Amino acid sequence: MTCAGCRDGEGFELPFSMAFQPIVDVGSGEVFAYEALVRGINGEGAGTVLSAVTDANRYAFDQRCRQKAIELAASLRQDSQAGLSINFMPNAVYEPRACIRVTLATASRVAFPLNRIIFEFTESEKVDTNHLLNILRTYKGMGFRTAIDDFGAGHSGLNLLAKFQPDIVKLDMDLIRGIDTEHAKRVAVKHTLAMLADLGVTAVCEGIETAPEMSVLRDMGVTLMQGYLLGRPAFEAFSPPVLDAAA
Repeated sequence: MTCAGCRDGEGFELPFSMAFQPIVDVGSGEVFAYEALVRGINGEGAGTVLSAVTDANRYAFDQRCRQKAIELAASLRQDSQAGLSINFMPNAVYEPRACIRVTLATASRVAFPLNRIIFEFTESEKVDTNHLLNILRTYKGMGFRTAIDDFGAGHSGLNLLAKFQPDIVKLDMDLIRGIDTEHAKRVAVKHTLAMLADLGVTAVCEGIETAPEMSVLRDMGVTLMQGYLLGRPAFEAFSPPVLDAAA
């Protein structure tokens, strides 16, 4: 099965929408990017939608997610210069250049700049490394930004990072949760941040829920953060960060 043989956007019939959660530059107080998160049409959790994804409709679902995220973000952008982070499924991409057609067409139609789109995949998803590298290199070459999510929790980890340096790496929330009270986590995050800096990769710490967690990360030099402390996902909306709660 190839993308050329698929009818873009068809095959996944369940209607859905998106919520957007900010990734915040805590130094400037500006939103670096909004991550698009699948929701039911009335704001139901992602599980109500993801449970309908099968091997047969995975490609169509992945295409519709990209299209919905870009269309909604374009309608909400106003004067925002923030990026848009879209989660994609590597196993739904058969050939990168063919499977990007809907994304390119949608971005062109709604005038959303390609360099503001970040393609994010979870490091915990099992996928053929060579296939993934082909996707990431193709997307980067086309002007998109790339990100590894849940870094430190998955199958490929350092091996993948040694072969390809994405624009962004998001440290897994299990490394961040309780970092203010757990010495081992602080050591692990400190050295991961140093490695990413040496590789020229931007670090994002996610899953931040308390002011002490945020304070420790700031002391480590982290500027890009995501988590409930700074802003929960907002259904079909771009909500500003809650910086007062993190002060």
